[in-house]
Amino acid sequence: MAMIKEIKLEDIKLKKIIPFIPLRDTVVFPAMVLPLLVGRQRSLNSIEEAMSSDGFLALAFQKDIHQEEPKISDLYPIATFAKVLQSLRQPDGSMKILIEGLFRVKINKLFSERKYFALSAEKIRVRIVKDMELEALSRAVKEQFEEYNKLNPFMPKEVIGAIVSTDNPERFADSIAGYLPLKIEDKNKILVAVEIKERLKVLASILNHETEVLRVQKRIQGQVFKKIEKTQKDFYLQQQMKAIQQELGKEEPAPEILGLRKKIKEAKMSPEAEKKSTEELKKLSKMMSLSPEATVIRNYLDWMINLPWSKETKDNLDIKNAEKILNEDHYGLEKPKERILEYLAVRKRTKELKGPILCFVGPPGSGKTSLGKSVAHALGREFVRISLGGIRDEAEIRGHRRTYIGSLPGRIIQSIKKAKVRNPVFLMDEVDKMGTDFRGDPASALLEVLDPEQNFSFSDHYLEVGFDLRDVFFITTANTEANIPLALFDRMETIALPGYTTWEKLEIAKRFLFPKARKANGLKESEILITDEALLSIVRNYTREAGVRELERCIATICRKVTREFVTNDQKGVVKVAEKDLAKYLGVAKFTFNFTEKKDKVGVATGLAWTEYGGDILFTEVLAMKGKGKLLITGRLGDVMKESAQAALSYVRANAFVLKTEKSFHKELDIHIHVPEGAVPKDGPSAGITIVTSLVSCLTKRKVRADTAMTGEITLRGKVLPIGGLKSKLLAAQRGEIKRIILPRENEKDLTEVDEKIKKNLKFIFVENIDEVLKEALR
Repeated sequence: MAMIKEIKLEDIKLKKIIPFIPLRDTVVFPAMVLPLLVGRQRSLNSIEEAMSSDGFLALAFQKDIHQEEPKISDLYPIATFAKVLQSLRQPDGSMKILIEGLFRVKINKLFSERKYFALSAEKIRVRIVKDMELEALSRAVKEQFEEYNKLNPFMPKEVIGAIVSTDNPERFADSIAGYLPLKIEDKNKILVAVEIKERLKVLASILNHETEVLRVQKRIQGQVFKKIEKTQKDFYLQQQMKAIQQELGKEEPAPEILGLRKKIKEAKMSPEAEKKSTEELKKLSKMMSLSPEATVIRNYLDWMINLPWSKETKDNLDIKNAEKILNEDHYGLEKPKERILEYLAVRKRTKELKGPILCFVGPPGSGKTSLGKSVAHALGREFVRISLGGIRDEAEIRGHRRTYIGSLPGRIIQSIKKAKVRNPVFLMDEVDKMGTDFRGDPASALLEVLDPEQNFSFSDHYLEVGFDLRDVFFITTANTEANIPLALFDRMETIALPGYTTWEKLEIAKRFLFPKARKANGLKESEILITDEALLSIVRNYTREAGVRELERCIATICRKVTREFVTNDQKGVVKVAEKDLAKYLGVAKFTFNFTEKKDKVGVATGLAWTEYGGDILFTEVLAMKGKGKLLITGRLGDVMKESAQAALSYVRANAFVLKTEKSFHKELDIHIHVPEGAVPKDGPSAGITIVTSLVSCLTKRKVRADTAMTGEITLRGKVLPIGGLKSKLLAAQRGEIKRIILPRENEKDLTEVDEKIKKNLKFIFVENIDEVLKEALR
C-alpha cells in the first residue's frame, strides 16, 4: 500500500452532518491507504454524498457484522475520518473505492432518517508529551515488532524500515496496528485507545501475545518435522540393515513378525490354515510397514489367530438337569424339548455325533429364539445369534474377498469369533425372510453351512481356508415353511411350534410374564395380585395371537398403572386386579369370540377355522333366490376357499336326486354363499364340508344342528379329506360351547396329541364321505 501525500489535518473542519460507511470486517487507521469494496445501498449513497462535496466521510466499525442497519450502540465509539481518493463502479452495482485514513473522531449521534448513513462527530486532538516513559514504550514496541517479523516475515523489509524509522509515535503505533494481521477486536482496542501511551501499552500487550503464539507454533512444527525426519531415517536404516544382513546370511525378523509367528503356533490351527498364515506372514515380513497391502495382511492374520480353531466347551450331558432347565425356562413346547433331550442322550452314548440342524417353525412370539437360548444353557455352551431377515448379499454369509482394506469375513465366521469357541449353539433367526438380487443368493450360500456332510470344511471367501463347523449346534427359526427354499429346507429337521393354547398362555403368564413385569416395574410380590380369571380374560378378550408378546405387553401395562398408583396416590397394601377391573387398566375388550348358534337354522352351518392367531368359529351362510343359476361368493375368501365352494355346488348338483333337491335348481335359482366378518381374509380347503352342509340345508329346508361344528375338505366324489391345525380348532370349539364335532376319519389318530383338557365335554364324530356328514349335521 503506497503512502499518499499528507493532507494538512489542521485545515480540515468537520461538518455538522458527515456521511459514513459502517465497516464489518476491517479496521482503517489514520495514515492508512487501502481499497474497500462497498455493497450496501445506504453505504453507496454515503459515498455519492461525500463525492458530491469534498470527498470526506467517516469510517465506523460494527460490533456485530450481521447488522444491516446499525444503531449507535452497534458501533464502536471511535471512528476514522477519511478521504475518498478514487471510486469505481462494478458491474454488479457495488463500488470499489480507495481511501486514506486521516484522524480519529468521536461519534456523537446518528441520523437514521436520511437515505445515506450519516452521523455527527467531533475531532479528537491527541497531545503528545515526549518523555522517558513514551520513549521506553516506543522502543519496547519496536523491539517486539521486529521480533514478531523474525518469526513471521510477512512484510517487505522496506515497509518495516519505513515504520520503524518514523519519529511520530502516533503514526508509528497506527501503522503497526494497520499492517499486522490481527483480530478485528484487537484492532478496535488500539483504535479506541486515544492517549498515545495507552495505545502503545495495548499494542505492546497484543504484540507480546502474538509473538508467544508464533513461538509455540514454530516449536510444534519443528517437533513434527523432526518426527517425520526420524521416521524416514529409521526406514532407510532398516532397509540398509536388511540388505547387509541378507548379504551376510544373518537376517533376523522384526519383533512384530516374531510375535505373530508365535501366536500362529499357539492358535493350534488346522494344517491348511497354519500353512496359509505362515505364507502370508512371510509376505508381510518383506513389505513396508506403512503400505496398504501390509495392513490387509495384518488384519487377515489377526482374524486367523483369534478364531477358536481348537477351543471348545465341554457339553453338560446330564439329561435330568437339561430337562429341568428347559422346563424352568419354557412351559409347554413338548416336542422341541423331547428332541433336544434325545440329542443329549445319543451324544452321551456315542460321544461322536455331528451337530444337528434344527428348524423351529411357528408364529411370532411362540418362543423360538428364547428356546435356542435355553438349549445353550442346558448344554453349557456359548450362545450366538444372527438375524437373516432382509439379507440379500451372499457376502454376508461367505465373506468378502481380500481385495480392499475394509474386507471382512461373513457373519458365520464373525459369530464364531465372538463366541470364542468352535462349538457354540448358533441361532439363525428368520431364515424364511432372506432375499435374492444381483449380489447373489444368501440361501444358497447357507446350503454348505447347514449340511452336516459338507460343513466340516466351510470355506469363507476372506479366510480362503476351510473351517470346521461340525460341532456347532445350528438352530434356525422361521414363521412359515413355505418361504424356506426347498434345498435348504431339506437339510434341516423341522420342529413345529404351533402356538399356545389358552391354558398354556395362562400358565406362562402366571409363571413367567407376570413375575417378570412385576419386577421390571418396581413392584413387590406383596403389592400386586392378578387373578387367574383376569389373566384368562386378557388372553381371550385383549389378545389374539399364537404367541404371548401382546399378552406380555398387557400385563406390563397393568403393572405400570399400579406402580403409578403407589407413587402418586400413596397406595398402601395389595392391589388386586380382578376380571372386572380390566377395563380400568386396559380399556374395553378388543376381541370377542364367536359362540355357537342357540337354535337350529336353515342354511347356516358352523365350521372351525385356524389362523395365525389360533382357532376360531366360522359360520357359513347360504341363501337361494329366484334367478338364472348364478353363484355369488362373498366374505373376502381366498382362491382355495372359492374353489371349495365351486366343488361343493358341483357335488350337490351331481347328487341332486340322492340329496332330494330340485333337479333344476341350478337353472332357476341364484345361490349366494357368504362367510361373515368380511374384513378378515379367509382361505383354505377345510371349509368344504361346511359349505356342502349349509347348501343342502338351504335347498332342502332341513335345519342344521346348532350344537355341531365341522371341518374337512371334500372332493367331487364326496370323499372327506383330513385337515390341519386340529388342536387350535378344538380349542375354539370348546371356547364356543360346541358339543359335537364332525372330523375326517384320517384325523382320528391326531387326537392322541391333543390335551385331555381340550377334549373334555366334546363328542367326536369321524366321517369318510359327505353322506355321513349330512346324516349327523342335519335334522
